[in-house]
Parts: sequence; C-alpha cells; structure tokens
Amino acid sequence: MLLGPVLVLLVLGGAGPASAHAALGSTDPEDGAVLGRAPAHVTLTFSESVGLRDDSFRVLDPGGHRLHTGEAGRADGRSDTARVALPGKLGEGTYTVAWRVVSADSHPVSGAFTFSVGKPSQAAAPVDTGPTEDPLTATLHKIARYLSYLAAALLIGAAAFVALCRPPDPAPLRRPLVAAWWTLLAATLALLVLRAPYEAGTGPSTALDPAVLRDTLTTRPGALLLTRLGLLLPVALYLARAARAVRVDRVDRGDRRRVGRPLAAGVGVVLAVGLALTWAAAEHASAGIQVPVAMTSSVLHLLATAVWLGGLVALLVTLRAPRPSPDPAGVVARFSRTAFAAVTVLVVTGVYQSWRGLGSWQALTGSTYGRLLLAKVVLVAVLLAAAAVSRRWTAALVTAPVAVREPDRVPERIPQPAGGPPPETPKPPPSPDPDADPHPDADRGPDTDTGTGPGDDGPGPALRRGLYRSVLVEAVVAAVVLGVTTVLTATPPGRSAEEAARAAVPAGGVLPASVTTIPFEVGASGRGTVQITLDPGRTGDNAVQAVVFGPDGSLAAVPELRLSFTLPDKDLGPIEAELVDRGGYWSANTVTLPLPGTWTMKATVRVSEIDQVSETRRIRVER
Repeated sequence: MLLGPVLVLLVLGGAGPASAHAALGSTDPEDGAVLGRAPAHVTLTFSESVGLRDDSFRVLDPGGHRLHTGEAGRADGRSDTARVALPGKLGEGTYTVAWRVVSADSHPVSGAFTFSVGKPSQAAAPVDTGPTEDPLTATLHKIARYLSYLAAALLIGAAAFVALCRPPDPAPLRRPLVAAWWTLLAATLALLVLRAPYEAGTGPSTALDPAVLRDTLTTRPGALLLTRLGLLLPVALYLARAARAVRVDRVDRGDRRRVGRPLAAGVGVVLAVGLALTWAAAEHASAGIQVPVAMTSSVLHLLATAVWLGGLVALLVTLRAPRPSPDPAGVVARFSRTAFAAVTVLVVTGVYQSWRGLGSWQALTGSTYGRLLLAKVVLVAVLLAAAAVSRRWTAALVTAPVAVREPDRVPERIPQPAGGPPPETPKPPPSPDPDADPHPDADRGPDTDTGTGPGDDGPGPALRRGLYRSVLVEAVVAAVVLGVTTVLTATPPGRSAEEAARAAVPAGGVLPASVTTIPFEVGASGRGTVQITLDPGRTGDNAVQAVVFGPDGSLAAVPELRLSFTLPDKDLGPIEAELVDRGGYWSANTVTLPLPGTWTMKATVRVSEIDQVSETRRIRVER
C-alpha cells in the first residue's frame, strides 16, 4: 500500500533534460520571414535524429499548388536535419512548407510554416498541408499495439510462472500460451502492415501496397517488427520442447535432465530479453539522454510487467483448473515472492523512466504525458492495494493445516501382503479431557474459518476461492494499467512537448504566437502595417524584428520606428527596444522582459519628418 505514494513522491522528486518525440528546433527560411530573393533549399533542424519519408516535404505556392521539389535529404550529413531543394525560380508571394518526419522513437511528427519572397501575399489562399492523422488508422494501430503488449505479457509471464513457480500440473496453461503466441503474431503483422499509413497519416486502404510495404521493411521500426516476427519462431519451438519435457515421467529425473534445465532456462531468458528489446528500441528509451541506461530500464520494466501480469493470469488459470492442484500453497507462495520482486523492479524502473520523461514539475499537470502518468500512478496504487489483499489470502492458505489445504488428498497406498492386511484390534475411544479446548481451530482467524458451515465444502476450497477473486481483481486492474501504458508510450513526453512549444525556430526567428501585426494610418495615402516578431516571446532576453509594409503590401522605408513594452499589472516599464534599421527591416538583438504576464507593446512609426503614429497591442509573455 505504501509503494503507491512512494512512487508519486519519487516521480516528483527530480527533473532532468530528456526528450523522445522530435521537437522542431529551427527552420531555414525562418517561419514568417520575408526574403528579398528565393532560397535554394528548405532546411529543418530537430532536437534528435529523425527518419525521412518520400513525402516528408510538401511546398505549396501562393495559390496553394504543390511545387515539384527534390528528394528529401540531410543538411551536412546530420541525422537531426531534413532538407529539400526548391525549384530554381519562385515568384513573389507567401509559400507554405508542410513537413512530416518520424522520430527516433518511431512516432511520426508533423507541422507547417510559411515564408514570403518579395512581399507577403495580399490574400492567403486556403492550402491543404496534407494529412496529420487518419482516425481509423490511428485506432487500429493503437489496438494492435495494446494487443501486442498484452500478448507478450501473457506469453513471457506464463512461461516464467511455469519455470519459477513450478505448478505440479502446468497442462492448463498450454492454451493461454498458445493463444498469446498467435495473438502476438497477428498483432505484430498488423503493426507491420499499418506502419506505412500510420507514418503517412493516411487511411488503412494503402496498407497492402507491395511497394509501400517493401519501403517499411527498410526503416528501423519495420526492421524491429520483422525481428519480432523472426523471434516468434524460436519461441514456438522453445515452448513446444518445454511442453514435451513436462510430459516426461517426473519420476525419472536423471543427471542429464538436471544439467539441461539451467540451459533451457537461459535460452528462455535470452528469447524474452530479445522480444523486450524490440519494444525498447522502438519507444521513448531509444532517444534522448542516457540511452543505454534507458534501454536497460525499459527492458527490465517490460519483463517485470510480464512476470507480474502474465503470472497473475497463469495463477488464475491454475486456481480455476478443472482438476486443481492438490496443494496450491507452494505454488502460490512462490508466485507471491516472484511478484514482489517484479513489483520492486517495476517501481525502480518506473521512477527512472518518469524522471526521464517528465522533465519538470509543471509537466506533471501541464502536459498530456504528465496527466496520463498521474492516472497510471493512481491505478498502480489500486493494483498494489489488491496485491496486498492477495498476499493476505496467500498467507492464510500457506499457514493453513494440510488437512485444510488438501481435503481431497488420497492417502498414499502402502503395499499389503497377499490376502489383505491383518485385522486390526478395535481401540476404545479416548476418554474426554476436561481441560481440552472444545474448539481447537478457533484461533485460525476469519480467513481459515470461511466456509465451514453446514453443507459447505470446507475451508480449503474457500481459501482458494477468496484468493482467486482477489487475483482476478489484480489482473483486471493490471490490464487497464497496460492500456494506459500503451497510450503513454505513444504520447510525447513532458520535456519533449515543452521543447516543441518553446524552441520551434532559431534565434531571431519567428514563433507563430510571437508575431504581432499592428495597422497604422499613413495620412491620405492609406493604411500601413508593422509586423513585429518577439523571439522566443518568453521571459528573459528576446530578439525583436520589425518589418513595415506600405498600403500596397510592399516593404516600406520609414524614418524611425520605436518600440516599448509595459507590464501594467506590476507597474513595470516602459522598457525600450533599441531598434536599428537593417535596410528593409528593423531589429534589436536583445530586449529583456523579466516577468511573465500580459504586456502592452507600443509601436511608434514616424512616417515623415513631421508626422508619426503610435499604436498599442497586448501580448502574452510566458515563463
């Protein structure tokens, strides 16, 4: 019961830099930039290495028509960049760049930005930047991922249950093992087929295109799925051999059998670790900081989950078997110890992975990843509470007398001489002891006394039923936890989401939320605008860039442009931005905004030697 709160405290106890889903760090040209001449390339830089697709870039002209571009490649051979060559001649106007790449953790990320050549388009045409995510494909992909997790947990966990808990008759576990193997095979095939439409954001109808499937097999996620399929064949052979070994007469346990058991166990461990690696190498652990440690932690976390969850299902099957074990106490006690070790590994690795993924306290409640993690912690606390109840039933079953645990055990047969045993001399009944306790079992407690009423089948079956119900609750809650984990592994970690929100462009670039357009009157000649960019639009040092446009939308030269910032709530300011005319635009390398809040930005444009106009806008500055 205490492990749940301890897990929460440890999760909140640290913050470190980590990321998994790739965050866009910069674009060249910058988002919203107005260029004097057309660029030769479009280059994106990310927070981690990314995988490229044939359609990683879609460049749309001012009319919304797609341009013919070169093949997507790298800038200077760096794996964290994506570059595409543009046509030789680009006309005047605003161009839209839609991009889509695959993060190192196998999840696709996408976005779009704009730049202008000469001057921005007067009226932006509606453009189709391409698909982001097809709902049906996404749903099918999530279902297949969940089933693969569930099947792997049952497959590894049930096999570990047979090896570690040594049930006297493992035959009832054969059907769950076979079902888990086939489910994992089907789910992996589904993930492999759905990989291409999942990355492209298209419908599942494109999944069976041979060319697309061939391309999928050359990517890292596709290769990992193919490796998982390849491992399933030796897993099937291993399980078949283990089943044959179980059917061998247990009386004959020669030296050869005893020597072979450690070797067989070693092969099973290698196969289980290999399967777990196909997930770890394709998820959050494969990107960010401390990758070797994170990969090891992820493998241990998955194996511990399988041992616990799969073991719970195996224990349920064992307790519910048509011919239950005559003495389940030993099996239950061994599983209790195994489950406790698995929970310990889960807590340690879960704390590390949470620290690595969150990145900050704010991300715990301010990001989808953090909120899902909180939900998982609550469910784990419920799961541990159910496990505590199961341990009580286990203790009662283990400490119960043999006659209670084994009411139906057949006494061992003793060889008798021909003609039958000699007749026994009847013994008189013992005389009653006045000091004897008339209820010798009264101190067993409620757990061992359950079901001793008239017509009941005794306390032994009652203990097994109580343990069965408790373990069933554990298994159901664990399945829900596994579902939340499936969603969590497909969600950008808190630190990664924060990086994506903060960084998205280079220093001096343009964040969409930091661009402010202020119209101003230019006397009888019409109405102009000044476009002001504050980068990154957060507390601390910011770069400022301002571009003045005339009534016709072209760049306009003005004698002077001043900019100041005031925070009325804190009675702070005005803070002047020392703008310098750069020949076509104005900029200031640094203006320091010390506090978050809603600032008032005042722009003063001198349109002639004697005329000037001032306008204000309210902008939000984040921490």
